[in-house]
Amino acid sequence: MGLLKIGTPLHWEDSLEHCNYVRLHGIHQFIATYRRLRHLENDRLFYGDEIEYSLLKLDERQKTVKLSLRGPGVMESLRQSEQVIHAFRGCTWHQEYGSWMLEGTPDLPYGGYTMSLASVEQNMRLRRGRLLSALLADEVAPTLVSFPLMGVGDFVSPSAPPGGEASESDFVPDTCINPHPRFATLTGNIRRRRGGKVDIRVPLYEDVKTPEFKSSKDPQIHMDCMAFGMGCCCLQVTFQASDIEESRLLYDQLAVLAPIMMALTAATPIVKGRLAATDVRWSLISQSVDDRTPAERGEAPSAAPDSRMAGGGVRRQTKSRYDSISCYIHPGSNSYSDIPCEIDDDLLALLQKEGIDDTLARHMAHLFTRDPLVIFEGLVEVDDSATTEHFESIQSTNWQTVRWKPPPMKANACSPHVGWRTEFRSMEVQMTDFENAAFTAFIVIVTRAILVFNLTLLAPLSKVDENMKRAHELDAVRRQKFWFSKHILPDDTDDFMAKQCPGQQPLNAEAKASQFEEMTMDEIMNGKSCYFPGLVPLCYAYLEHIGCDETSFRRIDEYLKLIKARATGHQLTPATWMRNFVHSHRDYQMDSVVSDSIAYDLVTACNDIALGKRACPELLGEVKIEPITAHGQYETPLYGERLGPEDRRGLLDKIMKRASECDGTFSAPSSAGLRRQTSGNLPPDREFSQTLSERSHQGGLAMRMEEIRESKEGYKN
Repeated sequence: MGLLKIGTPLHWEDSLEHCNYVRLHGIHQFIATYRRLRHLENDRLFYGDEIEYSLLKLDERQKTVKLSLRGPGVMESLRQSEQVIHAFRGCTWHQEYGSWMLEGTPDLPYGGYTMSLASVEQNMRLRRGRLLSALLADEVAPTLVSFPLMGVGDFVSPSAPPGGEASESDFVPDTCINPHPRFATLTGNIRRRRGGKVDIRVPLYEDVKTPEFKSSKDPQIHMDCMAFGMGCCCLQVTFQASDIEESRLLYDQLAVLAPIMMALTAATPIVKGRLAATDVRWSLISQSVDDRTPAERGEAPSAAPDSRMAGGGVRRQTKSRYDSISCYIHPGSNSYSDIPCEIDDDLLALLQKEGIDDTLARHMAHLFTRDPLVIFEGLVEVDDSATTEHFESIQSTNWQTVRWKPPPMKANACSPHVGWRTEFRSMEVQMTDFENAAFTAFIVIVTRAILVFNLTLLAPLSKVDENMKRAHELDAVRRQKFWFSKHILPDDTDDFMAKQCPGQQPLNAEAKASQFEEMTMDEIMNGKSCYFPGLVPLCYAYLEHIGCDETSFRRIDEYLKLIKARATGHQLTPATWMRNFVHSHRDYQMDSVVSDSIAYDLVTACNDIALGKRACPELLGEVKIEPITAHGQYETPLYGERLGPEDRRGLLDKIMKRASECDGTFSAPSSAGLRRQTSGNLPPDREFSQTLSERSHQGGLAMRMEEIRESKEGYKN
């Protein structure tokens, strides 16, 4: 999460004198990067995903679940294991805001081949398995967006009272914040710049016995610190583009899909122990990091400006720094940027003077209307040609639905090449690796289809923002309609589409000006009438166009079927499934309260589904999750070092002693012997193979083959 540095971060009052310097030199650093790398071209497609996990502690006897604040320790253990094994496939582990959280990514990006789309799920399963191997016996690490009991009673392990210098929360202890100094400083500085604690409000779900509705027409769930929002987990995907122009084009196109995909992955129906009247996390996080002053929020327009702050701390800011985008960045999209987009006029003029085109200059001048939230002592004055630290300080704390990412500064001559990238950030993390891989693969294929078929998903940002609001609604996939373009195919297909749709006339200029309509999720994904093909059919068309290999297609087909079924409502979103789980729980009192026992059973069920221990056709249809365990998650090296005499004698003695009477000398251990050694923990398939090994010493080859055949038949039956 963001830029992590080693050093002492400055308190807000101490950092104020440096804010304007950091903003100005962040722009200079971007200009230097742009000049140095704007001519990069023909970069290959590489992409990667990021998944965030929550460490939870279960008490089976008490039927309670708490946050396990061992995230940093578990992360270090996993990092050490990755370094020791030096495997050809691996994972990288990163810190996250919460001390119960960590983020996992593949150690290398996926390549631009169809087979890579199937390897995404393999790596996600590997990450989950390796994380399991680092947990205690009473811990689990499900992929849930929000911990259902966050801020309710004694919900952390080890226990701690609420509050602290950073958050001053009435509900959450500062021990929940990652101990890296950046995170507590970020929390405290947001509160200090804002002039008070963050004020998070999420509408409460009304059930037949929800008591708050007796005294209030519109009761809300109240939260007061950053951990409620930044403690949410998500699924993000980053793409390397061919060049800077392609990266900007994909940024704009994916911004339109952000609310659509957020609704389709909805997984946040429970907040602070209550059922919410929303299904997704975005507004919750947006409010949790809203550092705007009252004047910037429009609540105190007559406040005196402070020249040390961006815009004097009084320039109106219509959105939190965690929100949807406010402008497109490709020159061809300018006409669709129809909402307020605050800019710093001085920085805009500087960017334009240095040769940055107006559209991109506007985007940068918009990002840099925000102050840096974390400045490290002794690292203010830096060489703008040798670092992007100040640029990243502000870029990384503008958390929008998509993020445009210039190439990073190389650490040394051996650092890998990284090009211009676009990050897709709106999707909610799913319970299973199958779902997370499906949505990752879908977004990858959609980007390829956009480029190859020259699709145009663009819509006015006012309609994109309206879609963001609708995506928050309860069961938005089945109950809401979303603004979408009726005409996403290139203009040269107009005549062809007119022939396919006899009642649909070719679009003239006037018709194209009103080419947007409200569509259901089913229509957006699967098509409408004969004039809108749907995104899923376009994905199939792309796979057919490139000649996708049969092996990869089998799994990709299952991914696309999941997208299709969820869009139709035949398979549920995780949010709807969880809500149904709570409603059907024996302890639920129809009062919108998620009790300890309900939360315990819900977390257990979600974890079991993810690990393949519990089938869930409501979510997955006919797909079965192959079980994931903590064992065998690290490759065993085929060592070639020669044993010394003493070690060799010890190994031979061990092998000879473990054989049972029916075995020959130096034989493999019998099944009975292995059962004694492993205390009954041998998997059935291993037991079967050892039984065959034991019997293979008792006769000729033909007899053994016949026994193997009979044994296999018996095992199957």
